[in-house]
Amino acid sequence: MRRAGAPTNWFPTRLHDPRTAVAVGRWLGAGVLVCFLTGLVSHGLQSPGDWLATRLPTRPVWGYRLTQGLHVITGFALVPLLLVKLWVVYPRLFVLPPVRSLRHALERFSVAVLVGAALLQVFLGLVNIVQWYPWPFSFRPVHWALAWVLLGATLLHVAVQAPAIAAYWRGKGRDPDGPERRSLLLGLGAAVGTVTLVTAGQTVAPLRRVTLLAPRRPDGSAQGLPINRTAAEAGVREVSPETWRLRLAGPRAHELSLAELRRLPQHGARLPIACVEGWSATADWSGVRVRDLLELVGAPPGASARVVSLQRRGGYRVSELPPQFVRDPLTLLALRLNGQVLSLDHGFPARIIAPNRPGVLQTKWVTTIEVSA
Repeated sequence: MRRAGAPTNWFPTRLHDPRTAVAVGRWLGAGVLVCFLTGLVSHGLQSPGDWLATRLPTRPVWGYRLTQGLHVITGFALVPLLLVKLWVVYPRLFVLPPVRSLRHALERFSVAVLVGAALLQVFLGLVNIVQWYPWPFSFRPVHWALAWVLLGATLLHVAVQAPAIAAYWRGKGRDPDGPERRSLLLGLGAAVGTVTLVTAGQTVAPLRRVTLLAPRRPDGSAQGLPINRTAAEAGVREVSPETWRLRLAGPRAHELSLAELRRLPQHGARLPIACVEGWSATADWSGVRVRDLLELVGAPPGASARVVSLQRRGGYRVSELPPQFVRDPLTLLALRLNGQVLSLDHGFPARIIAPNRPGVLQTKWVTTIEVSA
C-alpha cells in the first residue's frame, strides 16, 4: 500500500527528489534575490518619493545600466531555472490525499502562491521587454506588488523546507542517482548560459554579435540608439524649429527659441542611456547644462526642476529632476546626439539626458522646465 503523502505512481521518481530540488533551488533562489534587489533599485529611481528623491546618487553614471541590465539578464536566466525546478517537484503537487491536516493545507497553499507568483512575474517581465501589454492593468504597480508576494512566498517556503534544505544543501553521502543528477544540473547550467549569452548583448557590448533572442540591438537603430517610443506613438507631430519655444518657469520667467538655445554655451557628455526593458548604449550628447538654464531664471541653490514634454499619449510626460541632478554638470538639455541634430523620434528639438537615470525619465520633446522648491 502506498504511504500517505507520497507521490502518485503516475510519475517516475528518479530525480523528483528533495536532493535535486535543493540543488536547483539554490540557483533559483539566488536569481530571485538578484531580480528583487535590482528591481528595488529601479523602482527607487523611477518613483523615489520625497524622502529618497534628494538622496539618489548621480554616480556612477552607468549605475542604472548595470542594475537594470542585471535585472533583465537574470530574469531571462530564471526561465530555464523555474521550468526545471517545477519539473523536479511537480509530482509532489499530486500527492494523495491532497490535504492531510491544517498545516499541510497551509503549506500547499503557500506553494500554490509561490508557483503562481513566480510564473506570473516572469511572464509579465518578459512581455514587458517586448512592450506587449495584453492586459487592462498598469504593468509597473502589478510587477512591484508581485515582487513582494514572490519574496514573501519564497521566504515562507524556505522556512517550511528548512530541514530538507539543511539535509541536502551540500549533497554529501551515498547518492546512487548522483551521475544522473549531475547530468541534469550540467544541462541546466548550459541552458542558463546559452539564454544569457544570446540575450545579454542588450547591455553587455562584447556580446552584441550573438544577441539572437534580445528584442533590441542597442547599436542598430537610428543615430546609434534604439527608440522605445516614436514621436507618432507619443502623439508628437512634426515640430517647427522656427516656432518652438522652451519655456523656463521660475523667479524670472524666460523663453528661448531653438536658435537662442543653440547660441548658449554648449557642453558635451558621453553618457549611457538605459531602459527598463534591459537595453543600454553609450552615446555622445551635447547641449546646454540644465543648471545654466535654471540660473537664467534665478533659481535658488538647491532647487529641483519639473520637466514637461510635448507628448500627448503615454506615461512619463512629466519628470522630476531632484537638486543633485540639476546641479550635476553632466545633466544636459541635449540638442545633438552622436554629432547629429536629434531626430524627431529621439526627442527633437530637445531632450533631457542625465547620469544614472532610467531612460523613461530622460524626457524627450521638452517644452517646459519649471523651477520647483
